[in-house]
Amino acid sequence: MACAYEFKETLLTLSGVCLKLGARPVLNDLSAEVRNVVRPGLVQGQVVAVLGPSGVGKTQLLRLVAGLTTPDRGEVRVGAAQEPVSCGKVGVVAQTYPLFEHRTLLSNLLLAARRGGIGPTEARERSERMLARFELAEHASTYPATLSGGQRQRAAIAQQLMQPKSLLLMDEPFSGLDPVMVREVCRLVTELASLDEELTLLVVTHDIAAALAVADTVWLLGRVRDATGASLGARIVERVDLMERGLAWQPDVTHLPAFEATRREVEARFHAL
Repeated sequence: MACAYEFKETLLTLSGVCLKLGARPVLNDLSAEVRNVVRPGLVQGQVVAVLGPSGVGKTQLLRLVAGLTTPDRGEVRVGAAQEPVSCGKVGVVAQTYPLFEHRTLLSNLLLAARRGGIGPTEARERSERMLARFELAEHASTYPATLSGGQRQRAAIAQQLMQPKSLLLMDEPFSGLDPVMVREVCRLVTELASLDEELTLLVVTHDIAAALAVADTVWLLGRVRDATGASLGARIVERVDLMERGLAWQPDVTHLPAFEATRREVEARFHAL
């Protein structure tokens, strides 16, 4: 059964984005938006999964939304104020979960806070809250090299959230994980979405089942081709609304018949991207 919700202000806009790498077109007139999803009585952020085959341009799209790359044409605007994106305005959790190996976990968070202009007292208080929130308090004095992959991932997310962000990008968060860890990461993404009403998570992945399990919306990124079959670059060729299908925010969603039907539908579409 679908849950009650309504759309409010726009939080992310990609408008006519085009990008080439050398002479090779990567993204072609890509447009999309994410709007604030409001559920009565609940804090509900947005989770958008970007699905596409290897080499289609998912990483370049992530870099554009992060403000790390400037499009050749078009624009990216973020937040309720719809300001042009710039480097540092968006949180990015990369596949490698980069942390300073010579610093303890607490020191990593304190450094992130100071870089964001947060004073010493507030930085320590916020760091301790984040460590507790992500079940890492007992590892405050631990160095990153001794953390498990799941702990490093949580630490990297906490690091990005030390400064208020309206958009958090996650690059292939399910890659190389066993089924138990995939479920754990899905749980973490769901929890993150409940932290802030305006927080949007953009999850870039090729794991169809995991994407459908955590997202409220799926963007399928596929190539546009000319009459000869040559690629003109990629754009979002289809948007799958999981809210409308009653698959968003459902416990044990993977057991619902509609989930499996949607998975097969997206998988069939995926092979043509």
